[in-house]
Amino acid sequence: MNLIDKIKYKKTIAIIASIIVLLIIFYFSLAAKTYDPERETKFGVTFSKIFAEYWGLDWRETYIAILDELKVKYIRIPTYWADIEPEQDQYDYDDIDWQVNEANKRGVKVILVVGRRQPRWPECHDPEWLSSLSSAEAKERVLENIETTVNRYKNNSAVEIWQVENEAFLDFFGECPKIKKKELQAEIDLVKSLDQRPILMTDSGELSTWYPLGLMGDYFGTTLYRTTYNKYIGFWEYWFVPPSFYRVKAAALGRQPDQMFIAELQAEPWFKGDPLSATLSEHFKIMDAEKLKANADYARQANVARVYFWGVEWWYWAKAKHGDSSMWEAAKEYF
Repeated sequence: MNLIDKIKYKKTIAIIASIIVLLIIFYFSLAAKTYDPERETKFGVTFSKIFAEYWGLDWRETYIAILDELKVKYIRIPTYWADIEPEQDQYDYDDIDWQVNEANKRGVKVILVVGRRQPRWPECHDPEWLSSLSSAEAKERVLENIETTVNRYKNNSAVEIWQVENEAFLDFFGECPKIKKKELQAEIDLVKSLDQRPILMTDSGELSTWYPLGLMGDYFGTTLYRTTYNKYIGFWEYWFVPPSFYRVKAAALGRQPDQMFIAELQAEPWFKGDPLSATLSEHFKIMDAEKLKANADYARQANVARVYFWGVEWWYWAKAKHGDSSMWEAAKEYF
């Protein structure tokens, strides 16, 4: 390497080092600016009827226990298409009616998820009849589904927020057709034309930039996982991600922490196989009461407005089916 090349190399290294230093300064200044020691983080749960049934539970009994034993005051409820329109043009909202009304009796605030893509695998829970329609026809039916659902619950005071789709652009996860931005915007516009309640949009915390979803609703919700499993690398720990990462990432998009939720906080084990074939002790190797508390405390340090636990059905399964209430009792302090 001649003298000129050496000078160029040193300049390049100096520029890269300067950029890194500036990014670090920017990160920490934004983290400090967006942190409010007076901000109270409120905790809730996501409840899935089909996931409670997966564990062999009476889903209504489980739901009432969540409301009356845990004293949860914030709950997110999916509206699975196969459940609410099992036959074309034949709607059945009995189960959603019951959940929303039981929440209303207790002053519990509901995030109601509308749209085709919903929380819990395989994300899209399509009715069988939908497969006979063309892609264009299916998209029209999604809008009809959303309109029918919003109109049914827009006068119920328990419904506080509409969530439109779930992690809409995370199309490599789940069994769902891709959705374009303009199609998603049409769904959001439809909800806004029907009701003035705020809209929540969600995205993956670790696998997405949050753009453009982070800008499309009134609130934004991220997932937050500390331990995941990937078939290529096995279990993966996000030990290197500080709590402020989520707050700073939102702020970089112009989102204030008061507009920021953790919509899915890991509080159940992530298995590489079927959880039902594992023993409870094997479950607890991946997620237990101490890890729940650690994840909840980490989420508090993120200093966002709300946090919704992911896994409440599993807590009740351990309690009701195995006589182990450690997860259930550990979670109580957060409500």
